[in-house]
Amino acid sequence: MTGPMQKQLKDAQRMMKEMMEQQEKLQSATYEATAGGGMVTAAVNGKFELLTLKIEKDCIDPDDPEMLSDLVRAAVNEAIRSAQNAQQQSLSGLTAGMKLPGLF
Repeated sequence: MTGPMQKQLKDAQRMMKEMMEQQEKLQSATYEATAGGGMVTAAVNGKFELLTLKIEKDCIDPDDPEMLSDLVRAAVNEAIRSAQNAQQQSLSGLTAGMKLPGLF
């Protein structure tokens, strides 16, 4: 292997190692969001798994379960979006804008 090719291979290996390390950090992080003025709080990890869901007592109306459902959905979806955005922003610096399959 010639010098430039060997350097490119080492650079690619270093970049992959950095990407894997960053992805592990992002997956173990917690991303939180609220809905209804803080009445519902959802936390997800970087694997987009729901970790916690907090519902304030005042938010539970037996006559309007749809409202609670909407608030839960909004909080969970926003927490997931936060996790996705954090991953995209963090890894885009390492990949210089390239879209690599399997990273998100």
